[in-house]
Amino acid sequence: MKPIRFGILGAARIAENRLVPSMRDAAGAEFVAVASRSLEKAQAFAEKNAIAQAYGRYEELLADPTIDAIYNPLPVSMHEEWSIRAADAGKAVLCEKPLSGTADSAQHMFDAFRDRKILLSEALMFRYHPMVQKVLQLIQEGAIGRSTIMHAVFNASIDDETNIRYYKELGGGALLDVGSYCVSVLRYLAGEEPSTVQASAELTGADGVDLNMAGCFRFPSGVVAHFGCGIGTQFHCAYGADGTEGRLLVDGAGMAAWPGHNFVIKHWRGTDYTEYPIAAADSYKLMIEDFCQSLRTGAPMLLTEKDSVNNLRVIDRLFAAL
Repeated sequence: MKPIRFGILGAARIAENRLVPSMRDAAGAEFVAVASRSLEKAQAFAEKNAIAQAYGRYEELLADPTIDAIYNPLPVSMHEEWSIRAADAGKAVLCEKPLSGTADSAQHMFDAFRDRKILLSEALMFRYHPMVQKVLQLIQEGAIGRSTIMHAVFNASIDDETNIRYYKELGGGALLDVGSYCVSVLRYLAGEEPSTVQASAELTGADGVDLNMAGCFRFPSGVVAHFGCGIGTQFHCAYGADGTEGRLLVDGAGMAAWPGHNFVIKHWRGTDYTEYPIAAADSYKLMIEDFCQSLRTGAPMLLTEKDSVNNLRVIDRLFAAL
């Protein structure tokens, strides 16, 4: 099987820490090139990560005829432009979450790729982890009775205010970064879109970037949900669901879903307590393999266009509710 040859737009930390190691383990895929606006930075990244080719301009990477697909971990504000430019160069794109800053922008991206008959997908890796799929299965099997309340939290302790997450014009803020996980997991476990949305946030800086945010949903079925997210708060990552007969909880970095980390789904039902161990899985690797399979065969991906756009529609509503 000829491997899908990927290039990276930018030398982002997430690419080095997460995607590059997982790409090495993924069947039928390899990183072969990286581009940065600084050739020296691209060369250093390539040397450190055993990537063959380094470019000092994004355009040079897109023009490389040997590259099949692009991983785009640029700031959110640059996702639409550079993903579509990749499509114009005939490259499929796996774009870091969130796909863009608004639902309309994300839909425009998908439309552009569809017109060119090229694959685009959002890199929302946790949805590939067997753990979140098992939680949904338990809910659907009645493990907690009728679902009543769902909850999620994802805080990241980022105290460097020069980080791009502190700049609204770059697509920064808690909600678009870690909050997008919370919105996604609550929508996934509820199995529907919220009918009502409320939000409150602590804004910081001259442009009012959301440092910490809390949101509440009500779903058509009657399920209510709440979440919290922050970029200047002690790390905390968990989600769960409560019901008429029990409750489920995944804590200890549930949505971060670290490769190599074992997890436990905690289940209370009346006075009974059960743990469901979930063996370590690399959700990044699973995501890459799904992307490559779709690129080769045209098979639909686990994370759909509709899901990615609808997640941003809810995020748009949360911003509008502030």
